[in-house]
Amino acid sequence: DLTVTSPPYDNLRQYNGYSFDFENVAKELFRVTKQGGVVVWVVGDATIKGSETGTSFKQALYFKEIGFNLHDTMIWSKPSFTAVGALKTRYAQTFEYMFVFSKGKIKTFNALKDRKTTSRSKDKHGMIRQKDGSMRPMSNRGKQYGEFGIRYNVWNMPPVMSSIERTGHSAQFPEQLANDHIISWSNEGDLVYDPFMGSGTTAKMAILNQRNWIGSEISKEYCEIAEKRINARTLFS
Repeated sequence: DLTVTSPPYDNLRQYNGYSFDFENVAKELFRVTKQGGVVVWVVGDATIKGSETGTSFKQALYFKEIGFNLHDTMIWSKPSFTAVGALKTRYAQTFEYMFVFSKGKIKTFNALKDRKTTSRSKDKHGMIRQKDGSMRPMSNRGKQYGEFGIRYNVWNMPPVMSSIERTGHSAQFPEQLANDHIISWSNEGDLVYDPFMGSGTTAKMAILNQRNWIGSEISKEYCEIAEKRINARTLFS
């Protein structure tokens, strides 16, 4: 039903010397994803000889070529204190892409409503611009704002900093990140997969959200870390 993963990309981290065949992994993900299912692919780009590689975009376009829909291009925005020091020719990067691919029409979306409503008016009054430049009222015009609105697709979330959550993996993504994607794109009892299981974050959060899970990991060291975390099943901090 859902894949949540962050593959090794652009040799930005050491993964015990392992690499992967992206195109074959992508094809296999299309094969095993159910109709209406989702793949969340968290990636970034290295800068080599003054140019970003564009690997993330190349991978996104390849997913489309093999049959996936690019359902949403999301951003994982990290706090500024995580940025690498001052740069001479560019602004410091504090984000990664979270591409959300679907196999056909998406079947599950459980919207997270935790964005505090800031409108001064209690009534919705937005306008939509037409192709010819004219404006028309939104279909929900006149309806009441709730206290909280649906979260936007830029998620502000710190990387793994807590000693409670941190493991020996070199590129562990936050439990909250996996948790929120699992809630958003799957239901209880669904099957969640991570083809680059690493430290087991996706599996742990699947268990805590009453989802079934499968994980693949080639490194024995990382398998041992994941097994320990999965057996402990402690809630994220």
